[in-house]
Amino acid sequence: MQIDAVDQRIIALLVADARASYADIGTRVSLSAPAVKRRVDRLRTAGVIRGFTAIVDPAAVGWTTEAFVELFCAGRTTPAQLGAAVRRHPEVVGAYTVSGEADALVHLRAADIAHLEEALERLRAESFVTSSRSTIVLSRLVESPGVGPSTT
Repeated sequence: MQIDAVDQRIIALLVADARASYADIGTRVSLSAPAVKRRVDRLRTAGVIRGFTAIVDPAAVGWTTEAFVELFCAGRTTPAQLGAAVRRHPEVVGAYTVSGEADALVHLRAADIAHLEEALERLRAESFVTSSRSTIVLSRLVESPGVGPSTT
């Protein structure tokens, strides 16, 4: 699928505000609302846009503690096995296979240190995990919900 500069701008605007109307987006990209809708429909059909979502402030719901955990796994643990295991833990907000010493990097959010410790213990109890290394987040410096250039 060909994605031109207008499509990229539409994507960036939707990432910034998924509730923006087609008319508002059209004004910013110099297209009519129906033309924007056609492009968004085409991007959705092609799988470029997979959905629209609300971004919730973790602090607003009481999950103010977060950490990144490197997992070291036994033998030939597959990405599918890792994915299935981390999905069982509601504190996991992201998980990635990585290069380097660790096999995976897991992003956890919890209500407090005690909750984080309990989540870490459950994660480390997975049968394939041989060890882990955790880093607690002190503050967020940059957070971006999407891809592409800024819309400002």
